[in-house]
Amino acid sequence: MTPPRLALVPGEPAGVGPELCVRLAQRPRRDCRLVAFADPATLQAAADALALPLNLLHEDQEARAPGDLPLRMFPNANAVAFGAPDPRNARAVIDALLGAAAGCLAGEFAGMVTGPVQKSTINEGGIPYTGTTELLAEHAGREVVMMLANDIVRVALATTHLPLRQVADAIDAGLLRKVLRTTHESLRRDFGLSAPVIGVLGLNPHAGENGHLGHEEIETIVPVLEELRAQGMALVGPLPADTAFLPGKLRGFDAVLAMYHDQGLPTLKYSGFEHAVNLTLGLPYPRVAVDHGTALDLAGRGLADPSSLEAAVATCARIARQRQLLL
Repeated sequence: MTPPRLALVPGEPAGVGPELCVRLAQRPRRDCRLVAFADPATLQAAADALALPLNLLHEDQEARAPGDLPLRMFPNANAVAFGAPDPRNARAVIDALLGAAAGCLAGEFAGMVTGPVQKSTINEGGIPYTGTTELLAEHAGREVVMMLANDIVRVALATTHLPLRQVADAIDAGLLRKVLRTTHESLRRDFGLSAPVIGVLGLNPHAGENGHLGHEEIETIVPVLEELRAQGMALVGPLPADTAFLPGKLRGFDAVLAMYHDQGLPTLKYSGFEHAVNLTLGLPYPRVAVDHGTALDLAGRGLADPSSLEAAVATCARIARQRQLLL
């Protein structure tokens, strides 16, 4: 099987993304072919700061030696100072993300891997932006699900970047059906699980305590689970979130669906933050991101851990190969 060709987008140029891409280029890969969507001067500045070799190639060339990195250029408007985001470079960041997405939709690339983006800087640059997940979903015209994963657990989210006051109103039967179906299909297609089991958390403490601590479980979550079970899905729950992640429980699940961001992700990040990745389920192509921020305080100092980016590339390549098998 031909190694899949993946688009690699560093993200915020003043953060650790460029230097992590430079570190990635030090070891030519056999599982995929990477093409960076980035500003060449920023990548070179990152390589110089780390005292590492970097040989930027035309995107059609193949990386063969340490430091080789094929490139599709997306120049920044202003020179980058590591640790100091510049809103004038926001357009280049978004253009690189959308360029990679367009390449995937056109079949030029089998998937995309993305580094961390500084949301505030994008918005200060005059571009409305809530996150790359939302950006790619709108671009592809798809409803998507955010899932974070490491070697211990996969956690999908019913809601993502919502204020806590809005979460209960957002969780309705239509949302839960969509999220569970998308997650179930991705576990089958992208992870090769023929009969995935999904543990579903309740919204309230103790999963509502039979209605004494809230009615969302009884009125919304349970009816959807019963409906989808009748259609053949293996769904367990609603489960109290405070015990669902115990090792004995997790061994029975292929993924866990959390109702909101901070219900499921703290446990995942505690169990293996360095190797965690962020997946966007429901896109026509695999997209995997690092599970950390721009780390502006570390940028350009050679201290950033490349483990999450390494895991993101390996995961994206694995899913791309799995999809190739289904063609």
